[in-house]
Formats: sequence, structure tokens, C-alpha cells
Amino acid sequence: MNQFSALKNTLIAFFLLLAALYALPNVFGSDLAVQISATGDAALVQSDLDKVKKTLDTKSITYKSVELTGRRILARFSDNKSQLKAKESLKLELGRNYVTALNLAPSVPTWLADLGGKAMSLGLDLRGGVHFLLEVDMHAVINMSINKSYNEVRSLLRKDRLYKRVEIQGNHLVILFKTSETKDKGLEIIKAELTDLEVLEVESDNDLQVSIGITENAQTEAKNNALKQNITTLRNRVNELGVAEPIIQQQGLERIVVQLPGVQDTARAKEILGAVATLEFRLVDEKNDPQTAIQSGRTPVGSKLYYFRDGRPLLLKTRVITTGENITGASSGIDSENATPMVNITLDSAGGRAMLDTTKKYLHHRMAVVFIENKVETISEKGKIFKKRSTTQDVINAATIQGTFSSRFQITGIDSAREARNLALLLRAGSLSAPIEIIEERTIGPSLGADNINKGVMSVIIGFILVLVFMAVRYRVFGLVANVALTLNLVMIVAVLSLLQATLTLPGIAGIVLTVGMAVDANVLIFERIKEELGTNSNIQKAISAGYDKAVLTIADANITTLIAALVLFSFGTGPVKGFAITLSIGIVTSMFTAIIVSRAIINKIYGGKKKLEEISI
Repeated sequence: MNQFSALKNTLIAFFLLLAALYALPNVFGSDLAVQISATGDAALVQSDLDKVKKTLDTKSITYKSVELTGRRILARFSDNKSQLKAKESLKLELGRNYVTALNLAPSVPTWLADLGGKAMSLGLDLRGGVHFLLEVDMHAVINMSINKSYNEVRSLLRKDRLYKRVEIQGNHLVILFKTSETKDKGLEIIKAELTDLEVLEVESDNDLQVSIGITENAQTEAKNNALKQNITTLRNRVNELGVAEPIIQQQGLERIVVQLPGVQDTARAKEILGAVATLEFRLVDEKNDPQTAIQSGRTPVGSKLYYFRDGRPLLLKTRVITTGENITGASSGIDSENATPMVNITLDSAGGRAMLDTTKKYLHHRMAVVFIENKVETISEKGKIFKKRSTTQDVINAATIQGTFSSRFQITGIDSAREARNLALLLRAGSLSAPIEIIEERTIGPSLGADNINKGVMSVIIGFILVLVFMAVRYRVFGLVANVALTLNLVMIVAVLSLLQATLTLPGIAGIVLTVGMAVDANVLIFERIKEELGTNSNIQKAISAGYDKAVLTIADANITTLIAALVLFSFGTGPVKGFAITLSIGIVTSMFTAIIVSRAIINKIYGGKKKLEEISI
């Protein structure tokens, strides 16, 4: 009685040793580091590693180690000054084809890393950085889909000249056909070619007028695509910012969470992340005077009125030569002729052909570059909250075409070097498919993150010690066994978090503190049950056995109900709530293992077997 088999004891010891092994990496701390990776998804090679080492040696920067790990290079440093100097030097030397970012690299020994040992990831509230919650403007997504459908319908029906007029009214199209025959033929073409559109039941005095809208499935698909495209674009922009281990993920149907560890310049981050900007290249209408168009209130056919940033008007042709979507490369620099900021542009093959054809045909004409930015913000007025959408269209420059060119050229007329850098970054990363609004913003300083860690660890230690003292005083030897089980429970929680590479946050530490208190509940139930059995049963061995066996069901019920609550929190909660739910769930499972099985194994070793007991210390 009260004796486990050798196999069972071996398995328990094996799992505990395994837990200790995977928890061990968290003991070694982290090194200040600079992380170098290639833009896109390219892998770095030995020549890149040699280049990094040569740069650091040339600049006389002392480093602990430089290693090629996976698809990136990690350079470790002893102090913050060397780390910052190395980042600036490497960024300047390696160029824009590499992403150079500050990082905290775990200093896990090689032998432990080879066994799969990894330290836990720390959340933003423990590392420091900036947190954004972004909301995608789905109204703009539907509007863009309507505009796209408008152009497609006109192109389809224009071939046979089936319609008199096509216009956008709200969130649907209105088509006026010429005759009943052209109406039937046009609807057949639309149904066959444009399956995303459907005929709407809208009352009209004219039988030849039809309302067309986008199907529910097509709207849902457009919204999902816009969300995914925005996440991809934001990742590209964050890579350009040079942030190590960012978190960019979908939250719900319309929101995106962006967490940037180590970033403290929130203005710069907001400027880059939230910009919905692109460029358009148009020819200048040199036959008509913009002042005349302003005074008359009418623009000539085929032209549209724009303004420079200083307020000067300019008439541009409505035909767009090419847009930002055709840009494959962009870098900022200084124009050698007049020492002003500029952006070097590289177009794809389609954009290059369009630019070549235009510059050949309109040599010595003027071409303008239009910067277009869409914004959305939440406004509160008279107790009502609504979203205000605005579009800014500024002419950056309008220069004379001096010669033919296609895929490579320069944009000048930019106000500052910072604006040139930002514009180049946005063009490289791509345009957001829909405007986004920052609806939540938090900044955690590195000193506050370190303070959070210290206070969190201290709370765990204080709670842990108080529980240890209480259990030792109240239950003596059995209390000491419960303390060993509680210690092993903490080790197992850390091991599982490290193994899963879960991110530890401040609410996660709160979950661990709560688990420390809850973990001994099972032992208290068992020990009190043993006391009851000792009062009615003179055989101590049977009392111990009955105490454990009869308490298991009660412990299981209590823990399962708590586990269900934790899973609900994880399913429906966001951010901090999920961090709390994860550590609580892991703690519940591990505490059942340590309290019921591990503590029983230790008690068996002390009191079990064939020993005839006269009394026990409980």
C-alpha cells in the first residue's frame, strides 16, 4: 500500500527532469544585440556574416559574438553604447537591402540550445515598446469595390453601346439602358462576366433603369482581402522601420494589433504605419489656364484641378500614366545639381512601358507627380460619434520631360530629407489597401518594463514564500512535501511556457501568482481528508491512501471548472486577458500533476511500502 511501481516513479522523475531542462534557459538572461536580416524573405549567408564582422572591426566596436542563426545574423554586445553604435554603423554600411534592428537575445548555452532549450518571450509590458490597435475602414473597402465594378461594367457594356448612362449612387450602381433589348442583353453579359454583382430590387419610374449591387459574399471577401493585404503591408513597413520581433496580427473582423518592442518614437511609428499614401503621374494641361477654371468654376473636359502644397493651382490631364502600384523600388537621396532631397523610383515592366510611351510622345511637355493620402478619424460632435474621411491630393512637382525614360527616374521638389525618406519607405513597402485609424495607443518605456519585471518577480516570490511558511507550519512534514510539489509546479509552468514559446506578459505573471495560491488547494484538500480518515481509521497507511483517493474527484471538479473559465477567457479575451488565461490554464494542469501525483510519490517514499506506522507528522 502507498507504493508506486518502479516504472511509474521513473516516468515521474523523467518528466520532472525534462521540465527542469526546458525551464533552465530562463536562468541565463539576455544579451544586448543587433539583429540583421535581409529584406523580403531572403536568407543571409557566410559572406554577409564576414561583412558584418569586418564593419564592426573597422569601426573598433567591441562585441561578444557574431553568429549566423537561421536566416539572420545576431551580434551580441556587453553595453548599450556599443549596441547603438553598431546598429548605426551596420545600417549605413549594409544599405537598404538589409533590415538592422535592436534586440534582446537570450544567452542560452550552445549545448542547451542544441537540445531545443529556449527562453520565454517577454511581452511589450515587460520589454518596453509601443502598442497600436488599428481599425480598418471597411466603408472605404466597399466604396473601392463599387468603383472597381463601375469601371468593369462600363468596359463590358461599352463594346456594344448598350447603355445611356452608368453612375454610382451610394453603395450600388445605376444603369440606364437604351432599349428593352439592350437591357436584357446587358444584364445577361453582367451575370455571365461579373458574378460578384447582383440586380437589386429598387423601385424606379423608368423600366430601362436597373440598380446593381455587390453580393454579400463578394463584400465579405473584399473585406477579408483588404484586412490581409493591410497586415502584409504593415509587416513590410515595420521591417523598413527596423524592429526586431514585432507582433502584427488580426483581432476580430476589422482590427489589427501592432506591437513594436524597443520602439519609443511613437510619432515616427504612427506616421509610417497609418499613412495610406500613393503617387500618380499625370501630364499637365498646358492649353488651359487654371485661374480661368477657378474663376468660371468649371474645369475643361479631360482635365482636373490640383494644387501645389504652397497653394498654387495646376490643371492636370485626367488620364493617369502610372501609379504607386507599379513601383518596385524607391530610395531617398540628394539631387547633385541643386542639393535638394529626391526619391529614386524604379517601376515594373507595365509601368515602365507606359512611362516610355508617354515620354516619347510628349517630349518637352510637363509631367506632374501627385501625392495622394487618405485619412480616417473618429469625430465626436453634439453627442454623436462618426468617422470623418478625407483625401489629400498635392502636386509634389511638375517638371518638363527633357528626354525619354522608362523604369528608372527621380522625383524632386520634396520639402525635406525626412519627407523623402518616409515617401521612399512607403513606396517600397506598398500602399495600404484601405485606410486605417489608430484607435488605441500605449507606450511602455524600457525602464518601466524592467520595473514591471522586478515587481512581478517579487510578487511571485513573496506569495511563494508565504505559502511555503503556512504549509510548513500547518501540515509539518506533509506541508514540506506540498512545498516541494509547489516548487516543481512553478518549474513546470516556466518549462511549458518556454516550450510553447508563449509570450509572458504582466497579466501572465498575475496568472502565475494566482496559480501559486491555487496549487496548494489540492494538497490542503488531500491533507484534511487524511486527517478525517485518521480519526475513523487506526491504520495510518489506509488513511493516507483513502485521503488521496477520495480527494481526487473533488480536486478534479474544482480544477476543471476553473480550467473551463480560463479557456473561455482565452477564446473571447484579447491581449492581456489571453496572457492571463494561458498561464492560468497551464498552472491548473501542472498543479494537478504535482499536487496529486508528485506529492503522492514523495509521501510514498517517506511513509509507504511495508512500514508499520505509529504516527505521522501532519
